[in-house]
Amino acid sequence: MPKYRHKIFVEPYRGSMKAIIHKIGYDYDFDIQELEIPDDHIHMVIKGEPRIASSHVMQVIKSISAREFFKLYPDIKKRYFGGGKLWTQSYFVEVIGNANEETVRKYVQNQLIELDSKEKNAKQLGLF
Repeated sequence: MPKYRHKIFVEPYRGSMKAIIHKIGYDYDFDIQELEIPDDHIHMVIKGEPRIASSHVMQVIKSISAREFFKLYPDIKKRYFGGGKLWTQSYFVEVIGNANEETVRKYVQNQLIELDSKEKNAKQLGLF
């Protein structure tokens, strides 16, 4: 997730980040099967060999994606991140078997639809 949870992944930034991550997957032979990017975090399904540590995969994706994203959008780096890092140090990885794969894939595919629906149905609270 972006540092300070800034909601920066709107278009055209969302599309650029997707392209960057897919290129990383291609370059490093990570099989990125699903990728969805809501405004302030990322969901991915990556199919891989157990011999490659998930921490290594995340380190590669986060470091290269930040560098490439900031090359494309240096104004975003200055405006939201004070010239610092794009990503927080944290991430969540869950290893799934074939039985759960379809459920997880559908979850990732539907993230933007669900978030848009929740946002439309949310009511703004008044101050007084």
